[in-house]
Amino acid sequence: MNNEDEKYMRRCLQLARNGRQNAKPNPMVGAVIVAPAEDGKAARIIGEGYHVRCGEGHAEVNAFASVRPEDEHLLQKSTMYVSLEPCSHYGKTPPCADLIIKKGVPRLVVGCIDEFAEVQGRGIRKLREAGVDVMVGVLEEECKALNRRFFTFHRERRPYMILKWAQTSNGFIDDQFQPTRISSPFTTMLAHKLRAGEDAILVGRITDERDHPQLTVREWYGPNPRRLVIDRQHSLNLESLYAHGIQSLIVEGGAKTLQSFLDQGLWDEIRVETNLSLTVTGGTRIPQLPSNATVIRQEHYGDQLIVTYIKNTCS
Repeated sequence: MNNEDEKYMRRCLQLARNGRQNAKPNPMVGAVIVAPAEDGKAARIIGEGYHVRCGEGHAEVNAFASVRPEDEHLLQKSTMYVSLEPCSHYGKTPPCADLIIKKGVPRLVVGCIDEFAEVQGRGIRKLREAGVDVMVGVLEEECKALNRRFFTFHRERRPYMILKWAQTSNGFIDDQFQPTRISSPFTTMLAHKLRAGEDAILVGRITDERDHPQLTVREWYGPNPRRLVIDRQHSLNLESLYAHGIQSLIVEGGAKTLQSFLDQGLWDEIRVETNLSLTVTGGTRIPQLPSNATVIRQEHYGDQLIVTYIKNTCS
């Protein structure tokens, strides 16, 4: 692996993110084709693409389609970069591994292996058996993180679960057990942006009856997540969510609902917004963060601090 490989893989990741809304339930994937330096010319990108929409061409197909006719002859000496292992099975589209072999690309650089049961290394094996020089693991963690919802869904057979709450600077989620505005207009917009990218959102019955939350994306653009309400009579059925293809779930319930998810270890990501200038004299205490929660990002927006945690599986 070299700096050039990382540079082009970052371009793959940049392209892949364009498919965030429409590629689902498929993963986001980007692909770049780079012709080598020759005849005094520097190495250059001759084709690139991403998986735009489920059921349509994959990133590799779109990258090949973007190559100009006068550059077609360069494919036999080029390197293709792809953020996720090329598929080797027939789904809604033909196998991308077969297309790469057919085009005669001699070298392939892959970000990470596809954990989907129909792939799982088969594409890499097919390409190597055909004589393609395949390198795997360039920016692997970034490539895995991009599709963490997709991977969690297929590996755990449940949605990727994001627990989310806003709190005062002294550790309460309300004021004397009554709803109070903690988020700013800007961070509210960010919360709605998050909702637009997830499949479902859940609250508990008490929160639903007391606060009447809309749970929509009215301050952003995109589809509203599916609205779910649970209580003791209507508990969360992960198998049902999996069967309905829900790859990601935001939990925005009250403290008891959130704590119940934490106690059962049913979370992958936690997002906590703190209003650093707001204190109250009492109310509902915040949930207890688990010991295996690791900070991955801190964002300041005026008096608002948003901290994102992920589960440390090594603890």
